[in-house]
Amino acid sequence: MPKGSPERTAARKEEIISACEKLYQTMSFKDITLKEIGNETSFSRPTIYNYFQTKEEIFLALYELEYDRWNEELTDILKNNETLTKEQTAEKIAVSIANRRQLLKLLSMNNYDMEANSRPELLTSFKVAYGQSMKNVCMILTKFCPEKSVKEIQDFIYVFFPFMFGIYPYTAVTDKQREAMKQANVDYVYQSIFEITNNCLLKLL
Repeated sequence: MPKGSPERTAARKEEIISACEKLYQTMSFKDITLKEIGNETSFSRPTIYNYFQTKEEIFLALYELEYDRWNEELTDILKNNETLTKEQTAEKIAVSIANRRQLLKLLSMNNYDMEANSRPELLTSFKVAYGQSMKNVCMILTKFCPEKSVKEIQDFIYVFFPFMFGIYPYTAVTDKQREAMKQANVDYVYQSIFEITNNCLLKLL
């Protein structure tokens, strides 16, 4: 653990995660290195190892941050609405997902390797944020769909959360991919993040 106050440690970690997030806007996971991340920070690259041992750990922290951001939106849905119809519930969750494009991009990566290459304490911290998202969605369903049983809500979770892993590849399509689909004579209707998510939610609810 690096020496220094908890505040300094938190600030350094936040700067490293922010540097990674900035690079991730224009670069792929495989092209981002610890050196590249270090170049975006105000301190030397070796200092990063005081806080994160691998690139995967930094991405896992960014992943956790995205779940925290989504949890804020899910909590707002719970706090700011007394009642919602199924259609309104689906719409609000779909909007919250559409606002988390970076989360969906991270979900489409190889999370198995990311988690395998991170220390247990960082993985646990990530799982707390991930688990809170599941709890928040369960609370939304319990509040706004009171007719659903505990098992039905659990079934919803085990369909919807795996579904989220595939949203980004189906909605973030490059010109190269579009052309390949055209050449392969694949008749595919492209949808936005909101559309594909809302349609899934309406069917599950």
